Amino acid sequence: MSSKTHSKNMENLEELRRRRERILQMGDPSAVEKRHQKGQMSARERIEYFFDPGTFTEIGMHVKHRTTAFGMDKREVPAEGVVTGFGKVRGRHVVVASEDYTAMAGTFGEYHGKKFARAMDFAKENGWPFVGINDSGGARLQEGVDSLESYGWLFRSQILASGIVPQIALLMGPCLGGQAYHPIMQDFLIQTKNTGFMGIAGPAFVKTQTGEEISLEDLSGYKAHAIKSGQTHIVAEDDKDALDKAKELLSFMPSNNKEKPPRIETEDDPERKSPDLLDLLPAEPYQPFDMYEIIKRIVDDGYFFETLGLHARNLITGFARFNGRPVGIVATQSTHMGGCLDIDASDKGARFIRFCDLFNIPLVTLHDCPGFLIGSQQDWRGILRHGAKMLYAWADATVPLIAVMVRKSFAGAHYGMLDKAIGADLVFAWPTAQVALVGAKTAASIIFAKEIKEAESPEEIRVKRIKEYSDLYENPYEAAARGYVDDVIIPEDTRKVINRALDALENKTVSRPWRKYSNINL
Repeated sequence: MSSKTHSKNMENLEELRRRRERILQMGDPSAVEKRHQKGQMSARERIEYFFDPGTFTEIGMHVKHRTTAFGMDKREVPAEGVVTGFGKVRGRHVVVASEDYTAMAGTFGEYHGKKFARAMDFAKENGWPFVGINDSGGARLQEGVDSLESYGWLFRSQILASGIVPQIALLMGPCLGGQAYHPIMQDFLIQTKNTGFMGIAGPAFVKTQTGEEISLEDLSGYKAHAIKSGQTHIVAEDDKDALDKAKELLSFMPSNNKEKPPRIETEDDPERKSPDLLDLLPAEPYQPFDMYEIIKRIVDDGYFFETLGLHARNLITGFARFNGRPVGIVATQSTHMGGCLDIDASDKGARFIRFCDLFNIPLVTLHDCPGFLIGSQQDWRGILRHGAKMLYAWADATVPLIAVMVRKSFAGAHYGMLDKAIGADLVFAWPTAQVALVGAKTAASIIFAKEIKEAESPEEIRVKRIKEYSDLYENPYEAAARGYVDDVIIPEDTRKVINRALDALENKTVSRPWRKYSNINL
C-alpha cells in the first residue's frame, strides 16, 4: 500500500471517528446534565443499562432529516433524535428505539419516524421482541406533512408486527398528541411515576380548545393511566426501575409467536402441597378474601408479576411460573366489587388473554365471581359488548386453558372466567365452589315468588326454599356429575393438579377452519 493511499484511508477513518463522536455526544451536554439532575438517564445511557454489556449494535446512527424550512437547513439533530438497534437482554435478542430528548426535544420528524418504523420491521423480520423508549416533545412541526406521514409508517409497522413479536413501551418522558398512539398500541406499557406523561393533548392545548384547566400530572401522569384509563400496565419508580421491569416482563415471553415461552430451572417442588389454603376462605361465602394469597402459595417461589394492578382491581391479571413454565393468571378479587366483572375488568381480562394466546403462554383461572355487574350505568355503557370480549378471548384461545373454581362461578361470569363449554381443557373445583346459574337467594326470589308471597309465614318459606336451592346447586358436585367439572380437588393439592395439567397439555394442538380473525365486539 502506498503512503498516499494509507494517508487517504486514515483521513477517512478520522472523518468517521469525528462524525461518530459528534453524534454520540447527543444534544447539548448541559441538557444531559439537566436530565441527570431530574434523576433521568440519557437515551444512550438507558440503552447501555438495558442490554447485556457489549452486545448492543446501533442501526441508523448517521440518518439525517432533509428539511430546509424554518431554519432546519442549519439545524443538526444527532441520530435524528432516536437511537435504534439491537442487542441481547439476559442472553436473548431484543430490538430497541430510544428517543433522545436532548436532540431537538426528541421530536418526531420524517426520518425519526423512518428509523423507528425500520426498527419495528427489523424486529418482526428477525422474530425478536421490540422495546420502545418514549421521551419526545411530540411532532416536529417544522416538517409539516412529512412529520404527519411518518406517524402512519410507524403505526402500520407496529400493527403488522402485533402478534408476531412482543412489544413493550417504556414511557420515560413526555409523549403527547398523535405520538401517544404508538405506546398505546404496544402489548404492555410501563410508565415512570414522576417523569412519564402521555395524552392525546397537553394541558395548554386542552385549555385553548376546551377551556379546561388541568395540570400535566393530573391529565397525563401515571394516576391518569394506571388507575383511571387502564392504559398503563406497570408503574415504575424511575428509569432504572422501568428498565428492570421491562427485562423481567420479557423473561415470561417467547421471542416471537412461533416459539414457546422460556422455561427456567426451579427448586420449588411441582408436587408441593399448601395445607393452609382452605383456611384463607371465610365461613360465609359472600365475605371477601384476598385472592393474591392463593396465587402466591401455589406458584413457583410465590412470585407473581402483575399487570394493570391499579386498574379494575376486581380482576387480577399477571404472570407466574409453574415448575419453571411461564403461565398467565386471570383471577377475580372479591375485596373489590365482590369480584364481579364490570366493563373495565372485561377489557382488562380479554386483552391479557389474547396476548397470552398469541404468544403460546398457558392460562390458569381462579374463580370467585358472582357474575357480570348489573345496573343501568353498566348496561348503558355496554357491559354486554365489553363482557363478550372475554367470551371471544376464551373461545378463540388455542393455548392450554385450566380453570380452578374456588368459590362462586355464577351466570355469565361462569364463562367469562373460563369453563368447559367456552373452551377450558381441564376444570377443577374446590369443595367450597358454588357452580350455579345464579345464587340461591336470587333464584328463590324468582322461582318461588308467588309461593312466598301467599304463604302464612313468608320468611319461613323463603328461608326453606333458599336452602333447598342452595343444597341442590350451590356446590361443585352437580357440575362434576355432568362432566362440566373434571374433578373436585383438595385445596392443598391445587399446585400439584395445575402442574400435572400443564404437563398433560404441553403439546396441545388445535385445528380450525381458516378465517382472518373473529369479529370481536370492540
